[in-house]
Amino acid sequence: MQHAADELGVTQQAVSKRIAALERELGVRLFTRTARGVELTPDGRAFLPHARGVVAGVDRAIAAVRPGSRAPRIDVLGLRSAQAVVLHDYWRSHPGTELDVVTLRVDDPRVAAAAVRSGEVDASFRTVPDPAALPGDVRMIHVFDSALELLTGPRHPLADAPSVTPAELRGLRIWVPGIAPRSEWAEFYDQLVTAFGLRVDAAGPHFGDDVLLEALAGSAEVATLVGARDRYTRPAQFGLRRIPIMNPVLAYPLSLLVPAHPHPGLRPVLAHFANLAPLPEPVWRPSWIRQEVQLRVAQSISAQTVLPPSGRGR
Repeated sequence: MQHAADELGVTQQAVSKRIAALERELGVRLFTRTARGVELTPDGRAFLPHARGVVAGVDRAIAAVRPGSRAPRIDVLGLRSAQAVVLHDYWRSHPGTELDVVTLRVDDPRVAAAAVRSGEVDASFRTVPDPAALPGDVRMIHVFDSALELLTGPRHPLADAPSVTPAELRGLRIWVPGIAPRSEWAEFYDQLVTAFGLRVDAAGPHFGDDVLLEALAGSAEVATLVGARDRYTRPAQFGLRRIPIMNPVLAYPLSLLVPAHPHPGLRPVLAHFANLAPLPEPVWRPSWIRQEVQLRVAQSISAQTVLPPSGRGR
């Protein structure tokens, strides 16, 4: 009893009272006093492993939410995406770092923002094209740009080109099946088509990358757009070509949604992203990047504004 009191930081009398209260609640005796001291009763021996399990569960629950005690959970669009590739590069360059990489499998970025807000994930690689629509306790950080490349089969007219310009893509059928309404990539492709007069065909459901790549391999007309860092597995006999798009580079901006008080494990990840090499100029980006920068400036000015004693703004 004294050892228990010392470990818990209470008096021996307090320990005795707590045991007595627990026994009254259970309706059984847990301990009995003998000439050798206090011993467990048969009921006490039956109760002990369950009590240990309860205490261990509470300890694990506390450890799960203690800052820095668990790996940051980061949502990516797909495990072959540029997001996952860059995270993997970070993990390989920081041995021993723990990351919990998940895919929420949602198209609407506002659903992902809600998951960040609720704590379901610590960060999500999603973009809300209207930054002003973000919840007040969720921030969007532009972390890096993914350059688009033209992906064709060996029979396509541009298959052997070392590079292409957006102007050279006009009139070509660029097949991007399964563009989900209200998704960030739907907004991206809408702006891309408007800016360069491209023909992006979103017809048909997306049956997966393997089906798309096989269709490209056998076509002399169809091409698609992929990120330069996206990782795709494909049979060598497909003979697919990745062709850089230049003058300007078409950049798909990748942003991270994080809560107002981010997981400490995200700081080194963001620092890694900040050191990625920039894309060669000139670069085209969608309008929401400019809106995001403008919003950040407005928030910064608002945070630095001090109200005078009269309560009127300066």
